[in-house]
Amino acid sequence: MSGRRDRGPLQRVQRRSRELQAQVQALRAESAAPAPGRREALRQRCMQLKKLVDENTNALYALKKADEPAPVGNYSQRKEEEEKLLLKLSQQLQKLVLVLDQDNVTTSYVVDQEHQKDPQAEDENEEEEESEDEEGSEEEGSEEADEDKLLDDPNVKECIAVGNFNAQQEGDLTFMKGEVLLIHDKKADGWWVAENSKGERGLVPRTYLAVHSEGGESQAQSEEHIEVVDETASGTEIKKRTDSHWSAVRRAVTENDTVEVLAATGAVPAGFRLSTLFQLLEKGNQFRASYFLQPELTPSQVAFKDLVWNSEKNTIYPRPTRVSLIVTLCSCKMIPLPGLSIQVLSRHVRLCLFDGNRVLSNIHTVRATWQPKNPQTWTFSPRVTGILPSLLDGDCFVRSSSLSSDIGILFELGITYLRHSTGERGELSCGWAFLKLFTSDGMPVPSKMHELLLNGGTPYERGIEVDPSISRRGSGVFHQFMALRKQPVLLVKLRSLSVQSKAILNLLPETLLGSMCYIHLLIFYRQMLGDALLKDRISIQSADVICSPILATFPQLVDQPDLMDALRSAWADRERTLKRSEKRDGEFLKSLFVLVYHNSVFPLLQSTLLPDHKWAEEESEASRWRVIADFLKKSQENNGALHYLLSSENTHKAFDISELTYDFLREVRENNPGV
Repeated sequence: MSGRRDRGPLQRVQRRSRELQAQVQALRAESAAPAPGRREALRQRCMQLKKLVDENTNALYALKKADEPAPVGNYSQRKEEEEKLLLKLSQQLQKLVLVLDQDNVTTSYVVDQEHQKDPQAEDENEEEEESEDEEGSEEEGSEEADEDKLLDDPNVKECIAVGNFNAQQEGDLTFMKGEVLLIHDKKADGWWVAENSKGERGLVPRTYLAVHSEGGESQAQSEEHIEVVDETASGTEIKKRTDSHWSAVRRAVTENDTVEVLAATGAVPAGFRLSTLFQLLEKGNQFRASYFLQPELTPSQVAFKDLVWNSEKNTIYPRPTRVSLIVTLCSCKMIPLPGLSIQVLSRHVRLCLFDGNRVLSNIHTVRATWQPKNPQTWTFSPRVTGILPSLLDGDCFVRSSSLSSDIGILFELGITYLRHSTGERGELSCGWAFLKLFTSDGMPVPSKMHELLLNGGTPYERGIEVDPSISRRGSGVFHQFMALRKQPVLLVKLRSLSVQSKAILNLLPETLLGSMCYIHLLIFYRQMLGDALLKDRISIQSADVICSPILATFPQLVDQPDLMDALRSAWADRERTLKRSEKRDGEFLKSLFVLVYHNSVFPLLQSTLLPDHKWAEEESEASRWRVIADFLKKSQENNGALHYLLSSENTHKAFDISELTYDFLREVRENNPGV
């Protein structure tokens, strides 16, 4: 009889789980004090076990009750309990891999810093945790059973949708998560006849429904009226979300099916969300630096608002703004680790100006670095040989002329990930923080180091922790203190400006965020815009296109950091050869910059050898830089790019007149107080 029972798919998975559990316990005991030279072998065993656990988890997910040869009581509950066990084993192996990866781990190092002081204490704690888990699962199981009974009650007519459902066949009713449905017929097959608020009827799956309490409000409806107060922003009120880019924000808040799956399997903490700022960047160029680099028109649209000519000094006027500062990203601490089921392709921080309702600037991205010895800490601006890649530069300039009393800097920590099991690629927010730039009496916040506690969810949600499990581990004062120390934080420094720094920043557009390392290149572009649009134009009424390859193509570079680095490198090489008198000659420097531009990045923009710029694709990034480095070397050896352009070995995209002509009527921005 026992052999016949083992033939069931669920029983086979359960038996395999017990075998894996015994192997994990043995491996953890052996890893507590590894023999010299055994660390790598233990690490390989750990990775193999992790793979086996994942395979058994996938097999569990594929199981269906209909596949059982005989009826199984409490099938869903047993399957859920098995999933929890496999998840726990996966997390234990993940922690063990991190410990074994460290070079200088002593034998007294604890695998779990909260619980494990010695093997005996660890076993006792694990037994306590397992008993708590069992008690919790029993309580949850009873609650779910009560919920199911209430849902099946014929007298219960109103239900709320717990997920989105698209009609699969004719007669099905499409509905959204949070929508309230009136049930007319509860069929035994699980497909019920329901009616929505528009009077439309159709079949809906019972598994997508929950009991709707009287007078209750659906989640989707309540989200529309959330008003958030950010604790890190000195009580800044987050206004109702009525801005024009709410569609992208709504996706990050409501379309969390992928995130919910990842959180349910332990791959990410519950506070992670789809990245709000990444959603905005994907909409087009409205939130990119290339858009804000263009001159802005006055409300009358007959003159430029932030580009004015100074005939006495033969250059553009500096434009002082209300917000003009330098912010330095220092580090991020205690950032939760994603599970081994997903591969992290990039860790980064996206920042922008924000007033609690609207994004008021471009969205600037800085990539973080981390060390395997301390994976929960992200750092910026690492020491490298040669020119620091602009993507890694934590020194950022921030400019804005907005008069909003609630203006501040929104920081969103994010990861770009690849899910091993499905090959799915996406971007998640690991938390966000808001630093208000003015106090309640209108004074600028002090220039100092700011430690910002990260919030979970999106910038339009409140009261959500990045990792709620941290605060749930105890209720005493000591536990609360320890939980506070383990909360993820972002360290940023606001720097006061010197007279020289102010003069430099004032030559930039009134609203822009970017890296300090290429600010001199942006100023060259702005000065050339002034020459073309204000000094050299035939008349102020002339709207003819302007023949200028650098004006036409430079904005494309700002959105491709590696090409900006190529231009920086080429200009730095040329600048080192200049005399002191030449460095003080503005007109000479501009003409030389145009020459360097044409001999460095301009040919690359149209080269078929350069792959398209793709975010966080290591192979693509490496391939692009090989092409860029090879071109810069050949250009330097041949005293320019002409040899490269005429060589039969190199091919270019079909010529387009837009490569050479700047149409300012198409490129300039209309006056808009907020994007």
